[in-house]
Amino acid sequence: MTAITLAEALAALEAEADPARAAGEAAYLKTTRRVLGLRVPRITELATGWRDGLTVEARVALADGLWQSDIHDARVAAAKLLTQARLRPDQAAWALIASWVPQFDGWALADHACDAGNRRLLADPSRIETVAGWATSDHMWSRRAALVITLPWARMNNLKPLDAEIRETVLGWAADYVPDRDWFIQKAVAWWLRDLSKHDAARVRRFLNEHGAAMKGFARKEAGKYLSPEA
Repeated sequence: MTAITLAEALAALEAEADPARAAGEAAYLKTTRRVLGLRVPRITELATGWRDGLTVEARVALADGLWQSDIHDARVAAAKLLTQARLRPDQAAWALIASWVPQFDGWALADHACDAGNRRLLADPSRIETVAGWATSDHMWSRRAALVITLPWARMNNLKPLDAEIRETVLGWAADYVPDRDWFIQKAVAWWLRDLSKHDAARVRRFLNEHGAAMKGFARKEAGKYLSPEA
């Protein structure tokens, strides 16, 4: 397969634009960014096909170009190009994803990028040091990303010592976030705790006993969604 160029990738997305759906999606996402209206599964299908003909270096370059286009669907495609567990070498991919974080301005693109990023974080957990910087950022979406990108650690069973350490580190960030009244921050804390409750209900109970009273009601309820009533 011939490697696809940035111009060709953008043209492929443009060719499937759905103006009616795009208008509704832009309103739903509350974005002024250009939206083409492609469905995410179709973007994923396109990106998967593109990466088959690309070296890792070329894939990172294409993802960079797609992101810089500032088209919503192209940015989703950029994230999907890099959403892969096995990617070697992957430092350039991680650096690119990390460079996107300060640009986040909405949940949808942030979540797609974090989905790509958590693979790179799992591949090299020492990268948690970079994520720690996001946890204290003045930029709300960066703080939220620190929880979203580390969700795999909420979903683990039989943790290795390093994984247990990372889990406790993230729970420390979550505790620090509790006084933040922003809905997206509260939702992210609740999301992390809700997922963790399926694997370590006792730890979530302890968090809620210590911090639940200070959480917004909807977040406290969401965090405990899968906890069975205590006897």
